Amino acid sequence: MEKENLNENNKSNDATPQRPEGERILNAPLVEMDLLAFIDQIKNETTWADSERNSITIFKSETMTIVLIGLHENAELKPHKANGTISVQVLAGKIEFSTEHQSVQIEKGQMIALQENLMHGIKACTESFFLLTLVMKE
Repeated sequence: MEKENLNENNKSNDATPQRPEGERILNAPLVEMDLLAFIDQIKNETTWADSERNSITIFKSETMTIVLIGLHENAELKPHKANGTISVQVLAGKIEFSTEHQSVQIEKGQMIALQENLMHGIKACTESFFLLTLVMKE
């Protein structure tokens, strides 16, 4: 599929030292997302080699953000709250998702949804990649 010309309604990222190419479209009438290519990109960046995790925002609008997150085995996202409803969909590996009252393990092909403002944390049982979708109230 050919890419549309950028216009004032499209949003793209700026270049960063980590991703100097910039110009990745984050918001447009239609945004294509090659998840396997993004996983390869995450794995080939120095952040992945030098730390427990790496991530890339692949969509961002006023009400929704989608982030692809990679965690090495036993890496953790410490307990925190999200100011919107979230879903977590595992693309590869297995993670433990915990709230104050419940803990579940989800693996490739599974997902969970969590209401806003609930304390939660994530631990990778194996090297894992997952989509985090955050939906904000309008």
